Amino acid sequence: MLLTARRQFYRLRSRLQGNSVAPPLLQCWQRSALHRRNCWRQLEFLVVDTETSALNVSEGELLSIGWVVIAAGSVRLGSTRHILLKPRRSVGSSAAIHQLRDCELSAGISVESMMPELLQAAEGRVLAFHHAPMDLAFLNSISQRLYRAPLLLPWVDTLQLEKQSLERRQLPIGANALRLGSCRSRYNLPVYPAHNALMDALATAELLLAQLSHRGEDQRLGDLL
Repeated sequence: MLLTARRQFYRLRSRLQGNSVAPPLLQCWQRSALHRRNCWRQLEFLVVDTETSALNVSEGELLSIGWVVIAAGSVRLGSTRHILLKPRRSVGSSAAIHQLRDCELSAGISVESMMPELLQAAEGRVLAFHHAPMDLAFLNSISQRLYRAPLLLPWVDTLQLEKQSLERRQLPIGANALRLGSCRSRYNLPVYPAHNALMDALATAELLLAQLSHRGEDQRLGDLL
């Protein structure tokens, strides 16, 4: 209900300002009518990861994005997508983390070209991230600029799901306990290289399936949001 109300607010605000929420986002909203009572196996997830030039959206840019679909309880490897984005400024020292250099990103596409593809992939699916606030800050900023509204799509966060699990078991949460690799290790998932958007999306998808399996078949969308 909250998501529906927020979408309606942006529709109304846009009309009062003499324009409207742009069609690519509106179409995604219209095709994303998901119900909180749906069992997780009835859902499809679009697991997304991004690499950025800074942690703060006011200081950095989106440099790459990767995603993969979970459907019928399985990772669909044929659905993977990895996109390099052309930044307006140099990546600077952030290249030491994500290994993306200016010369490689110069051949990237614009966020204006990437966003319709992301929205099409997200139609009818629940977005999933590891540490959603950071990814969504960048994506919502772009969506607001291009479409006059944030994404406003249902999403789950594997970091928060893991935090809830540790808290329920009254286990200590150390400084690095909620990093993607640390969370995966608790489910005996293999070690993957970090800071590649597609690899991290795949790693997050595997983690989400492991978490859902441990939570049980009766988990519904409303339990995860």
